Order: sequence, then structure tokens, then C-alpha cells
Amino acid sequence: MLGQVANAQAESLPDFTTLVEQASPAVVNISTTQKMPERMAGNQMPDLEGLPPMFREFFERNMPRSPQTPRGDRQREAQSLGSGFIISDDGYVLTNNHVIADADEIIVRLSDRSELKAKLVGTDPRTDVALLKIDGKNLPTVKLGDSAKLKVGEWVLAIGSPFGFDHSVTKGIVSAKGRTLPNDTYVPFIQTDVAINPGNSGGPLFNMDGEVVGINSQIFTRSGGFMGLSFAIPIDVALDVSNQLKKDGKVSRGWLGVVIQEVNKDLAESFGLDKPAGALVAQVMEDGPAAKGGLQVGDVILSINGQPINMSADLPHLVGSMKDGAKAKLEVIRGGKRQNLEVTVGALPDDDQVAAGGAPGAPERSANRLGVSVAELTAEQQKALELKGGVVIKEVQDGPAALIGLQPGDVITHLNNQAITSAKGFTDIAKDLPKNRSVSMRVLRQGRASFITFKLAD
Repeated sequence: MLGQVANAQAESLPDFTTLVEQASPAVVNISTTQKMPERMAGNQMPDLEGLPPMFREFFERNMPRSPQTPRGDRQREAQSLGSGFIISDDGYVLTNNHVIADADEIIVRLSDRSELKAKLVGTDPRTDVALLKIDGKNLPTVKLGDSAKLKVGEWVLAIGSPFGFDHSVTKGIVSAKGRTLPNDTYVPFIQTDVAINPGNSGGPLFNMDGEVVGINSQIFTRSGGFMGLSFAIPIDVALDVSNQLKKDGKVSRGWLGVVIQEVNKDLAESFGLDKPAGALVAQVMEDGPAAKGGLQVGDVILSINGQPINMSADLPHLVGSMKDGAKAKLEVIRGGKRQNLEVTVGALPDDDQVAAGGAPGAPERSANRLGVSVAELTAEQQKALELKGGVVIKEVQDGPAALIGLQPGDVITHLNNQAITSAKGFTDIAKDLPKNRSVSMRVLRQGRASFITFKLAD
């Protein structure tokens, strides 16, 4: 009876053996060297990133040491380790940018243990994708899948070189899709519970059809080791990047020229939305694509080209995937009413644009029920901040303003969905604010804009 139960359980679990046999030959180990002065290197070993003591001792005994250069120009080589996979039989290899960053030499080790020097074709730090080229013909390649067809709960498998252990296989399921991580606004990550460790970076994530659906990129951890949260770059994103790198040597992205923020429950209420959704426009760059297309501060973008924006993080990677000159049809909420706009997408600048900040200080003051004294901006300050109105906070007293964290020097441009053009206008709007209802306020602090909400009890 127990044997029958065990057999039934075994039959219900997926069999990865055929997948691994077919896919492993195209998975490679990537090692890099970076020359560095001896005084910086000292007796450092390669960065083993939290390797357990018993394994660290093994590597310290067996890892080959880099030969020293003659005295007078003494240098050592820092080494790093990662994974990759071959996408064409003539030797193009995909991996992570952080695996090969700052490398002086890149070595690709194939499944037959042969080693080849790789040329860096191009790299894109924004998506953490790098494209390499090795010399070869009729090389084994992976099958490429469609990450858009992945479903949450689907089985997936990773092959890589964690801690240098070549062709290690780990499995799990897709935990979520479209995750946005801090500082990674252009990648809708695939979240899995596949065990990923240092050395897996750049390796492939397979579906059960043996197709690559992602590049294993990073983990979320508080211990330095795997904690069940792994993130992979969708193969659709990686292939678009690699094709651009191969063709142009760089990657171009679409750009609207806006600063956005999440719409929480209180903001949704203040803007007349049924539920929190969309991307709230907190700032519009002067002469940018959004400004030319009529997008305004306070607009909530609900969809782009028919694709809903459920979270504000959905917008950057959708816009980023568009080409310079493409048309973006936006559905927005403005003043509680839905509108449709068409914006011509621009090219994302190489450097992020930062709005200029001013040192406000106009003498005229105005008191109001928020417990804050404000002054009008000078013409120079308005020009520096690219504003046509607004007031600057001169003093914060006890009251609602202090409770929501407003500070002297903050610039208020909108209150209760109305633009502020003068200190008197601010006081008049503040006087008529509703009670016990979420009210929005747009604030600029050191040039960066955001909407905040609050409620007045009296």
C-alpha cells in the first residue's frame, strides 16, 4: 500500500531529466579577471559571497592563485564567477551585466570543459543584460521561449554554476510576474522560489518545455543566502536588449518625461477613483514628450495603448519598450473625468534629468487652517523650478502640516486637485477643504515632486 502511494506521488511530480540532458550542453560557466594593484588586492581570494566555512576552506586550498607580476608594477587579478547560455550556434552568449562588469578578460567554459575567450559585444546596466561572443561553429544552443506566456504556479528550472559548481540544477515554481525592484524600473521581473546562489547569475530559467523564459539575475535576502525569493529577467526583455546590442551596440528606450508615483487608497479617494490604480503624474518635464502631448501634473494614467496600469511600476517598462517616435495612447483621469491623450514617445536620455531646486524666500506671508505660513515664489524661483505658480512654506506651526511632515522650504503647487497660483489662492482653497475626507497636496522638496494626502478632522 505504501509503495503504491509513493509511486502515485512520484508520477504526479515533474520529471526534469530529459530537459536537463537536452539543455545543459548550452549552459556555460563564465569567469572574469580584473587587474588591480597589489596594495588593493593583498591576499584576497575571489569573492565567494557568503560561502559556508567548510566550502570556503576547500576553495582556499584548491583555488589557483594568480601569478604576480614583477616588482615595480605588481598587480593581482580579482576573479568573479557566473553563468550564461548560448543563444546561437555561432557563439553569441547571454549573461548578466554584473557578472562581467569591469572585467579585463572574460572566459567562457563549455560543458565539455573547453575554455574560450569571449568578446563583449555590448552591455545594458539598466536591465542587467550583457551579450558576449565566442568563436565557434555548430555550438549547442538553448531553445528560446515566450516569457509572456508564463503562468504563476508553473514549474521552472534553473541551471548554473553556484559557487563554481558547474551545471547545478534547481527547480521551483513561478511565484509572481511583473515584479519591479528598487532601481530596476525597466524590468518586469519573474519571481520564483528556485534556489539561486552566487554563481547562478546570468544562467537560464527554463519552463517545462525546455525553453528559456528568463535570465536568473538576483535574489532578495537578509542573510546573504537564498531565502526563497529569486528574480529573473524575462527572456522577451533580454532578447530585445541583445538584438539592439548586436545591431547598434547600445539600447534605446522610450521616454515620456514624467515623474510618477503610486496611487494609494487615500490618493484614489482624493482623485475620485473607485480603487487604487494607475500612475499619478507628480511632475512633467518642460519640453518633454508628455508636456508636448498635453499631460498635466495630477493626471492619473490608467492605461497605455490599451494595456492597464494597475501599479505605477507598470508604466516605465511599457514605455521603455517603445521606440523613439512611437505613438502612445493614454487614458487618464483629470479632474475626476476620463480623457484620452496621444503622446509621441521620445528617447530616454543617457543621464536622468533632475529638476532644479531653488532657495525660496518671498516676503509676503499668509496664514491658514493647515498651520503653515507660505510665501509666493519669485519669478527667478519659478523659472528655476519650471513652475507658473506655487507657494513656498516659510514656517510650520502645530497642526495638520506638521503632522504630515511638511517642512520649511517645501513648495506647494496643488491643493485638493487645484493649482496654486498665489498665497491668497492657497489660503482660499485651504479654507474650503472638506472634513474627514482624503485631500491631496502636491509638494516639491529639493526639486522632486510627490503627492501626499491628509484628512482634516475639523
